[in-house]
Amino acid sequence: MITAQNPPRPSSLPKALLTIVLIWTVLCAIGAVGNHSDELQRGGFSRSYAHMFWLWWREHLLLMAMSFGCYAFFTARPAALGSVPRILAAYLLVAAVFTPLDLLNAGMLKLYDEGTLSGLAPVVDAALARSRFWQFMALVWVTFTFVAVVAVCSWREGRRREQAWMRSQSDNLKLRLELEQQRLLALRGQLEPHFLFNALNAISALVRSDDKRVALDGINHLSALLRYALEASARDHVGVREECQFLDDYLALQRLRYGARLQVSVEGDSEAVLAGDMPPLLLQPLIENALRHDLDCHDRPSDIRVAFAATVDRLSIHVSNPAGEARSANPGLGLGLRHTRARLQLAYGDGAALQTGLKDGRFVVDIRMPLHAPDK
Repeated sequence: MITAQNPPRPSSLPKALLTIVLIWTVLCAIGAVGNHSDELQRGGFSRSYAHMFWLWWREHLLLMAMSFGCYAFFTARPAALGSVPRILAAYLLVAAVFTPLDLLNAGMLKLYDEGTLSGLAPVVDAALARSRFWQFMALVWVTFTFVAVVAVCSWREGRRREQAWMRSQSDNLKLRLELEQQRLLALRGQLEPHFLFNALNAISALVRSDDKRVALDGINHLSALLRYALEASARDHVGVREECQFLDDYLALQRLRYGARLQVSVEGDSEAVLAGDMPPLLLQPLIENALRHDLDCHDRPSDIRVAFAATVDRLSIHVSNPAGEARSANPGLGLGLRHTRARLQLAYGDGAALQTGLKDGRFVVDIRMPLHAPDK
């Protein structure tokens, strides 16, 4: 919330003074045109337009000074614009001071033009001698000037507050974006070493089996996987087609370790699905989790199922594996699902969801998210 009040900059007051004088000069020029036109229509001796303009301009010098004074006051103390009672109090003070001054100024100028200006007393008498209409018009000019200055200062202060609020909102959004990006990078930093650790475990098992050819194939698969992981981790989204290819390479690497026991069925990889987008390395933790809680729990073939489905704007991913009573010898830390849920939240907010549960003796992971990246 913006609460600090900024005093007017010294460079802004001369500019404001120049603007006020220019506005009053234009008003005086318009008024002089009317008076000069009236004198021409009446015929006889007529003063020049320049002289008429000078009479108007000097008579409104006091209102120019009042305009600048009110502007400087409200600019220095914008809190005075915050309530009607404060504005009313300021108006009553200005009217009480400048209305008599305007009448005295008019009386002084009249006596000066007549050549009878001899002191303060005649000026006061001349001011009091003016008709009630001219006294009322003096109050009208003071009121009009005050209202105009208050309107300009209120608009200027409202705009300043709006710009400050917008800057604050922009700064907050930038900060939140930076924090979200840091969180995403931290998640990726945790995910990729985790994946690399498990892939190296698979290859080390091959090396211990003393099967050099199979181990070499595993290293080649790992090289391809790491190349994709390095390229994809620099992007916020990749194509579903790329992610599915990465999943195939990952399963090929794991198949070197598990052999024919690794059975994974993938369904629904239609063109509509493959045309979609998703965060990179999203599927691998889910498959790894299924492997750990399926193959690592028994000696039988696995039964891991992956299913894709797409509508006009939504992508669904279903991963399931048998939920037996046997516990995995390598249960892990439970990072995969937590990181996947966090990455979906960062990428799509409330537009994506990850649900887990048991259904018909199987552990099920269901993901629903937009078919395309938010910026597409």
